[in-house]
Amino acid sequence: MSQRLQSTSNIWVTGASSGIGEALTKALIEQGHHLVVTGRRQEALDELQQFGGESVTTARADTTSREDLAAIADTLESNGDLNMAVLNAGTCEYLDISEYDSEVIEKNLTTNVVGTARSLDIALPALRRTINKGKQATVVIVSSSAWWFPFGRAEGYGASKAALTYFAQALRADLAAEGIDVVVVSPGFVKTPLTDKNDFPMPFLVTAEDAADRIVRGLQKGKREIAFPKRFTWSLKLLGALPQTLIDRMSASMSRKNG
Repeated sequence: MSQRLQSTSNIWVTGASSGIGEALTKALIEQGHHLVVTGRRQEALDELQQFGGESVTTARADTTSREDLAAIADTLESNGDLNMAVLNAGTCEYLDISEYDSEVIEKNLTTNVVGTARSLDIALPALRRTINKGKQATVVIVSSSAWWFPFGRAEGYGASKAALTYFAQALRADLAAEGIDVVVVSPGFVKTPLTDKNDFPMPFLVTAEDAADRIVRGLQKGKREIAFPKRFTWSLKLLGALPQTLIDRMSASMSRKNG
């Protein structure tokens, strides 16, 4: 039976200043855990500190910056041994194919993949110290279900999440011998400041609070793959299992036409 979050845990959350990260931070605070929260906006982090009081330590950083992360490395263990790192910081930028710009691809990959990888530069040493004391340690990587089907305009975002999921699952294999769990979270559409910018229908949209609740429950149950909402994620998996020629036709038909 999983022992995750069954007792007071020390947890690092990146991308904590808004969306899923903010909602998850509040949910974990309400359960009595101690949080180190990271984001780019100090004001938003300060609001979380006010919400959680002594349960929250702020550590402002841009997760794509090695220097920022190195500066907060010691803070991760300010509440004691680090039990869990929730690597949630991410972005979503869509590509207008009529004005193709590879910078859109780069921005998605840099924040979603490189930022997560660099966060592990400081998280893994802390988690290894926890494991060496006979305690449980977990890495949680927030990806997306978007890459299961090739949606138009999502070349950068979908590719970054596909890479991130592969990265996480390979990391799980390499860390298994050390006893460090790796959990992949694959949400569908979640109402956040990022998705508020979307100008297309978002089926089965859930709130950030609902997403946080599903993540917490999945972690408590010991799951290593947390995907939701089921109606959406199963639909995408079924579509992705169709013959490629059919997938290509469906994807093209759904792609926004230019002109």
